[in-house]
Amino acid sequence: MKAIHLLLFSQVLVLMIKICAQITSIIVFGDSSVDPGNNNYVATVAKSNFQPYGCDFYDKRPTGRFSNGRIATDFISEALGIRNIIPAYLDPHYNIVDFAKGVSFASAGTGYDNFTSSILSVIPLWKELVYYKEYQNRLRVHFGAENANKILSEALYLISIGTNDFLENYYAFPFRSTVYIVEDYENYLLGIAKNFIIDLYDLGARKISIGGLPPMGCLPLERNENYLSGKKCIQSYNRVAQDFNVKLQQLVRRLTRELGGVQLVYSDIYNILFDIIMNPQSFGFEVGERGCCATGSYEMSYMCNKLNPFTCSIANKYVFWDSMHPSEKTNFLVAEHTLKNTLAVFV
Repeated sequence: MKAIHLLLFSQVLVLMIKICAQITSIIVFGDSSVDPGNNNYVATVAKSNFQPYGCDFYDKRPTGRFSNGRIATDFISEALGIRNIIPAYLDPHYNIVDFAKGVSFASAGTGYDNFTSSILSVIPLWKELVYYKEYQNRLRVHFGAENANKILSEALYLISIGTNDFLENYYAFPFRSTVYIVEDYENYLLGIAKNFIIDLYDLGARKISIGGLPPMGCLPLERNENYLSGKKCIQSYNRVAQDFNVKLQQLVRRLTRELGGVQLVYSDIYNILFDIIMNPQSFGFEVGERGCCATGSYEMSYMCNKLNPFTCSIANKYVFWDSMHPSEKTNFLVAEHTLKNTLAVFV
């Protein structure tokens, strides 16, 4: 296990040598893909602050990250020479000085759609923005307006959200699907994404990356629905993700033209994850179709617990940690891909 960590760390060091960072802070919005533990302080069942979550984190500590170790934003921060983890804004163990170098407002289970966040009683995206405004005020009180504004304008803003809107909302409950055909629901979400980016811009953000949807039909939880067909990926879900991503890229190009001085990029998560899932051995994995925790087919959060006898012994041999979330090694590979192919424009 330690050898795997050393390998990951050495790879990060290689990235750090190659990148001369101009970014001194990372500010994160989104869902469980980038939540480092905000849900620990929310009255929700969408939690992961217990073992075996965090079994490969520092001191084997479960932090609320939905992974066996670190998540992609942690690796991005370390590679840029900022810090080795991005803290959760609601974590009382950190203060505004800590948050000046990086902070995440993300909440596992949330989405663009307010109804999505209400399903598991997590932080809606609009509330993440409220916390961000509060954070801005705290920065200005502590550092002064000029220094705070410099931190905010030079920070890199990362957004990763949208999967729950489809898998935990549109396809799971009849409310949105009876009102919208899926193409119209995509457009509804894109309208929210557009307004959120404009709000960030109006609040001073100038370096923004927004991630697309993953191949959500290939997540173990969804493949489990195709039990009679050998647990193949649900292609209809993947097509929706691809269609949404094309529209999101179009939105990014349009806003880049309209918002003066913004550096706005689209981060492609779909293709790197699809390649890893379809060809796990090529990336050093042994298992790509199910997760490590429990049976790896349907368990996550409280169903993924230390009492389950089926959890694997070496999580980073698996593409997925639980039935929906990547392992630490996969998170590193996604971060590496994003740094090289998207975020390099910022440094």
